[in-house]
Amino acid sequence: MIPQEKLDALITKFNKIEAQMSTASKAEEIVRLSKEHGELKPVVEAARQLTSIRKQMVDLKELAESDDAEMAEVAYEELQELKEKMPEVEMDLQLMLLPKDKADDSSVILEVRAGTGGDEAAIFAGDLFRMYQRYAQLNGWRVEVLSASEADMGGYKEIQANISGDGVYAKMKYEAGVHRVQRVPETETQGRVHTSAATVAVLPEPEDVDIEIKDSDLRIDVFRASGPGGQSVNTTDSAVRITHLPTGLVVSQQDEKSQHKNRAKALKVLRARLYEAERARADAERAATRKGMVGSGDRSERIRTYNYPQSRVTDHRINLTLYKLDEVMTGEALGEFTEALSLQDRTDRLAAMQEDA
Repeated sequence: MIPQEKLDALITKFNKIEAQMSTASKAEEIVRLSKEHGELKPVVEAARQLTSIRKQMVDLKELAESDDAEMAEVAYEELQELKEKMPEVEMDLQLMLLPKDKADDSSVILEVRAGTGGDEAAIFAGDLFRMYQRYAQLNGWRVEVLSASEADMGGYKEIQANISGDGVYAKMKYEAGVHRVQRVPETETQGRVHTSAATVAVLPEPEDVDIEIKDSDLRIDVFRASGPGGQSVNTTDSAVRITHLPTGLVVSQQDEKSQHKNRAKALKVLRARLYEAERARADAERAATRKGMVGSGDRSERIRTYNYPQSRVTDHRINLTLYKLDEVMTGEALGEFTEALSLQDRTDRLAAMQEDA
């Protein structure tokens, strides 16, 4: 049971924020308060509902013990209804009160790579990337392609992009893993269904304060960009390769004609990879016995199957199947998976906390 003192403290804090919002004048303070208000509002609404239910139950219990038999009967029935309703309301609030992943508000580096399946895998990687582009657009996020290696038959061998906006990682983190597609390729002459795969990595983009990169830890090489011809593309040493000496991580960028821009992009990707590696190490230490938890982002796992003949998409982590493949691929129904995965993640974390308590 959530102590009433905790509920009262939440409501008091929310009321204080609302009062501060009405008097705030500085832009940065207004933004900070608005964000905090938006995050707390659904929690406080649930806290107020639970507080109201508890008060009603006290009043109804008194009425159920009154000498008026008819009133007592009605009060008893209403009391039983509230008793049945209260555990669900309290569970919902407990899930809301779980500690947030500090990276949830972060923008992300998205990496999509063709896996097994040859040309069809590359085409599917392109389909997945467009799905995420549309999903980002629906959420009001900005997508910037950092690098791309196009495949001969269409799609991508691999593509990297920066998706920026509020709460991107909170929704995108469950996309990390192996995505499998079952369909008849355009090049298939006998109508046979082929199975191909693509891998997706979602790396939270850290703030500068989250991860420190020392200049002395970097080896930066410049070289002539490869690829199709064009003005300045492979006539100047504009491509950049950065090696992080302590870890051996290597990042290359050559899409821009400017060496300075390629260096900035490479550092952004390197910072995200180092941050994710540190998060993964810490997570492994804290949750070595919970490898199967939703949202682990283990890329060795097949997380979702897209079956075109049956217009079916199945997420294997939560056994959720939607028969609306077109809507998923346009990004419109992708949120149904992210919301279900988020709920399962929070439910699992709550159960783990209760076991540890």
